[in-house]
Amino acid sequence: MPSFESGRWQWENAAAGAIAGFATVASLHPLDVVRTRFQVQDGRISTLPSYKNTGHAIFMIARTEGLRGLYSGFYPAVLGSTISWGLYFFFYSRAKHRYSEGSGKQLSPGLHLLSAAEAGALVCLFTNPIWLIKTRLQLQTPHHQNRPYSGFSDALRTIMKEEGWRALYKGVGPSLLLVSHGAIQFTAYEELRKLFVRFKHNQGKGNRAREDKLLNSVDYAVLGASSKIAAILFTYPYQVIRARLQQRPSIEGIPKYMDSWHVVKETVSSSPDQRLPLIDGLQIPQKEKAYLICRFSLFRLQIYSAYVVMHVSSE
Repeated sequence: MPSFESGRWQWENAAAGAIAGFATVASLHPLDVVRTRFQVQDGRISTLPSYKNTGHAIFMIARTEGLRGLYSGFYPAVLGSTISWGLYFFFYSRAKHRYSEGSGKQLSPGLHLLSAAEAGALVCLFTNPIWLIKTRLQLQTPHHQNRPYSGFSDALRTIMKEEGWRALYKGVGPSLLLVSHGAIQFTAYEELRKLFVRFKHNQGKGNRAREDKLLNSVDYAVLGASSKIAAILFTYPYQVIRARLQQRPSIEGIPKYMDSWHVVKETVSSSPDQRLPLIDGLQIPQKEKAYLICRFSLFRLQIYSAYVVMHVSSE
């Protein structure tokens, strides 16, 4: 019976993660398009317009490309986010169950970190081709020199034909490093959740209540936002590197960047008056700061969606 309940809970986590991923993308995809375009603006000659800030970017994309431009790459974004969050919650729950040896005992921070890293690495290997196609679709404009992709399947066929299957795994190095994002995020989340639960127990609110019913939606929102802030501060530059590596090659087939180190060198050598120093000398455009604020709200939506599904399914 315990193994059956454990398996049921793992699948509930996977379903909750998938629903949270879909809800997030459906509501905030235009901001993701803006973020991707900001990330690849490096001061070089580009087919992308130059945007002053987030509002200006949304206005210009809507004016020149219409609603389709704001939702470019929507299908792979929904597919990738749904699969990623579903697999992440599933692998994370499986790993925690394995490391606790099926006893349900609380794990140490180190084992939480290992569980999150393991889940993130597996998800990364499964979904990198989807994210690469999403990035390229989001960067397409009417002024693009290459023949535009007509959609997800056309992009997949064209990449396989022109660049080979290895091109689908461009940016996988930074993506694997971004595993630390999920590891930091969920480790911080789990440890903060323990503190919240202990605090409510000490107040006498949880003498007979189950742990998953002690916390309300506001608690989950605070937990999600706090853990997300910690993860972003450490890992956001890797997203910039990945986006720049995943750009479509020129019409001559020459990639804009050869590898991650090439991206770092070119970014660091950019004009300092338009950049902010971040981790280990890596720098990102100031315009990307606005997107970070949106990410906090985005993660709160993910956590709350997951909480609702798991809460209902446990009734």
